[in-house]
Amino acid sequence: MISVVIPTYNRVQMLERAISSVYKQTLAPAEIIVVDDGSQDSTQEMISRKYPQVNYIKQDRQGVSIARNSGVKIAQGNWIALLDSDDEWLPKKLEEQADMAKQEPTISLIHCDETWFRNGKHVNQKKYHRKSGGQLFGVSLLRCMISPSSAFIKKALLDRHGGFDELLPACEDYDLWLRITAQERVGFIDKSLVYKHAGHADQLSESIPILDQYRIQSLYKIIVEEPLTSGQRQQVKEALRKKLDVVLNGAKKRGHKDLIKRIEKIECNLLALQLF
Repeated sequence: MISVVIPTYNRVQMLERAISSVYKQTLAPAEIIVVDDGSQDSTQEMISRKYPQVNYIKQDRQGVSIARNSGVKIAQGNWIALLDSDDEWLPKKLEEQADMAKQEPTISLIHCDETWFRNGKHVNQKKYHRKSGGQLFGVSLLRCMISPSSAFIKKALLDRHGGFDELLPACEDYDLWLRITAQERVGFIDKSLVYKHAGHADQLSESIPILDQYRIQSLYKIIVEEPLTSGQRQQVKEALRKKLDVVLNGAKKRGHKDLIKRIEKIECNLLALQLF
């Protein structure tokens, strides 16, 4: 059984496109759960009118991590397919991933390639964005290598890792994939089965400056709390050093005093714990 979980906030037109792409799947999911994170537009009316069979949950504005976790919590399926409300799937996305899940029963997370659009125009991915499968922990340290909209995950795996970190205002996907890939091999379908749309102002990457500050928070938490191998621990240290230098220099140039204090505090904690 596959449960589709779509978090949304004030994206009624994009959400309609996303839901429509789920209904066009050659393999139908058992349920579609839309978690509305406090929308003030016509989202509820649109779903009631066009998609009454969707399990629609309305909550106060709490952020995408809580919205996704809320959807996963009530999902009936043993597999979760995440879809951001501004993205859309190609028709065989679920079928291809379900087939791989049958062929590779030891894999609990499967993703796929995607096609990028920005303001409606196709954008080529850089070489360093190239997706892959297998052991992804090392390559995932510098940037997020799994798009939430491409992720097909066993619910038991999400439950075991605690889902998305609800204290992170951004980079919550980067954080979860690191926790998972530190212990799990990842499946990958080398086909573009997702259209990823960008350029709208409400994207976190557009509205939050210096996203690496939240990746630093994640790396700090992982090196302190997660059961890493010695090799993985060394990889995290190297990634932390690079990101701390970049963010601290950028914060100093821009005069972000609060961010400078947070970064320097993390550095002090790492030194005190003899992790740096």
